[in-house]
Amino acid sequence: MSLSTVDYRPRDVEHGVLYRVIDEHLDAFLDAATHHADGSCLPKFVEQEFRDFLTCGVLRLGFARLRCSDCAFERLVPFSCKGRGFCPSCGGRRMTEYAARLVDGMLPRVPVRQWVLSLPHRLRYLLAWDHALSRAVLAVYVRVLLGFQRRRARRHGISDGRSGCVTVIQRFGGGLNLNVHFHTLVLDGVFIEGAGAPLRFRPLPPPTDKEIGIVLAMIDTRVRRLLQRRGFDTSGADLPQRDPVAEESPALAGISSASIQGRIALGRRAGARVWRVGEEPDAPWVLLGGPRHAHIAGFDLHANVAVPAADRARLEQLCRYLLRPAVAQDRLRLMGDGRVLLTLKTAWADGTRHLMFEPLEFLEKLAAITPRPRINLVLYHGVLAPHAHWRALVVAYGAARAEVPVPASLSANARDDATATMKLRHWAWANLMRRAFGIDVLACLRCGGRLRLIAIIDDAKVIDEILASAGRSAEYVDRAPPFTVSVDTNRAAAIDA
Repeated sequence: MSLSTVDYRPRDVEHGVLYRVIDEHLDAFLDAATHHADGSCLPKFVEQEFRDFLTCGVLRLGFARLRCSDCAFERLVPFSCKGRGFCPSCGGRRMTEYAARLVDGMLPRVPVRQWVLSLPHRLRYLLAWDHALSRAVLAVYVRVLLGFQRRRARRHGISDGRSGCVTVIQRFGGGLNLNVHFHTLVLDGVFIEGAGAPLRFRPLPPPTDKEIGIVLAMIDTRVRRLLQRRGFDTSGADLPQRDPVAEESPALAGISSASIQGRIALGRRAGARVWRVGEEPDAPWVLLGGPRHAHIAGFDLHANVAVPAADRARLEQLCRYLLRPAVAQDRLRLMGDGRVLLTLKTAWADGTRHLMFEPLEFLEKLAAITPRPRINLVLYHGVLAPHAHWRALVVAYGAARAEVPVPASLSANARDDATATMKLRHWAWANLMRRAFGIDVLACLRCGGRLRLIAIIDDAKVIDEILASAGRSAEYVDRAPPFTVSVDTNRAAAIDA
């Protein structure tokens, strides 16, 4: 791929809507959450996620210093927070890196189908903060899918066939609501091994609409059995006898429950619906059914997206979709009155195109989608499971060792056309920029030479001196004026009922 050498400019995070709202209103939000829960604070990891975000991409807090060995041109690359909740930059990097890892080193060159399981509201609430229960429900779901593949294979005369999958646990919906659901990429067929023969893949025909309904009914039944074994009451309103989330943090429980229901937990509008812009009040609620799509008692299963074996570019795009960050900066606007306008990627069935939040309402939505630290949200099952007997053979199926770019060395000797057959555990920042945007960030714009790392700067005095000498103010600069947009505020009124 031809690389662009356009002038790469690090993001101006401090002038972004997300940074500005968090920086100005975080303390007020934490106080409001504590007051709402009668003195119970939000968990420390939620507050830390916000604090860390305010350090992400800020040059005055430290940076890597790169210099061209030929003409002494310099580039400063700020540190990142590595947040997992809502940081668009760190989430974007993680998305690109993990998608590349899946396509280059994990998913074999066979057809792949995406299965998406959405859950009833109460179950989303429980799974949001109980990772053990989340994995147990996921295990039930995956066993049904892989068992379905084996049975279909037997109906086509294939015995002892085995399939595999990778699942991404997503925690958010398009409106920044807490929505725990599973995106699963299933190998669209089975692997078989004959006596003395190499491993072979046998594709299966697409599932029928009726089969999707049968699979979902089985998932519904088995998940309810699991919940009953775990001590939850699944009769009637599907409510558990106890609320472990509220026992741990009443503040988090209130924010999470409101987020799932599309309502507000804190402030003067507590209990009201999120403001919707463009909504048609009289629009009927229509449950749309499509091919390979079923809905039962709050469970929803969709399996109509498939990628052929040869289309690796499309597969990588699908992986990025599964791994995408919750917040996209270009969809946020700051209104003249301080409210935050979120543009939906696609209009909702009722005509809603934007959501509008007071600053504290916006922060409570971010808090609800922040995951616990040190939990794995990407999980492998079947022949792709970590200790599966066939895993090494399956991963290598259909191609020789994948060729990936040599890590973009920060030395002066790195060249664009260098490649090697190697397995990357962690992708360098420069390689990710190449992969995602086709930009060579290590190319010197002045002379065409190569930039190399000369120092990591984290001393405040040295930072000030370098920024001053580079003509960059280490002080906080004046902010840009708020974005204004013409909206019908009458259509955005809260509906408290």
